[in-house]
Amino acid sequence: MGRFLILLGLVIAAAGVLIALGLPLGRLPGDFSFKRGNFSFYFPLATSLLASIILTLLLMLLGRR
Repeated sequence: MGRFLILLGLVIAAAGVLIALGLPLGRLPGDFSFKRGNFSFYFPLATSLLASIILTLLLMLLGRR
């Protein structure tokens, strides 16, 4: 559990550095945004897929012992 928490902290820190450097995390091509009058809808499809791939790879690496 300790290794997982350390890795999770490193991933969050890396995401913060990338955002600070200007990576448009959350506004990738493939993220859908609709605005009409007072209604707005945002669906982060590409961001969700990217996060899923990264988390899958990390958990696969952690699972190997």
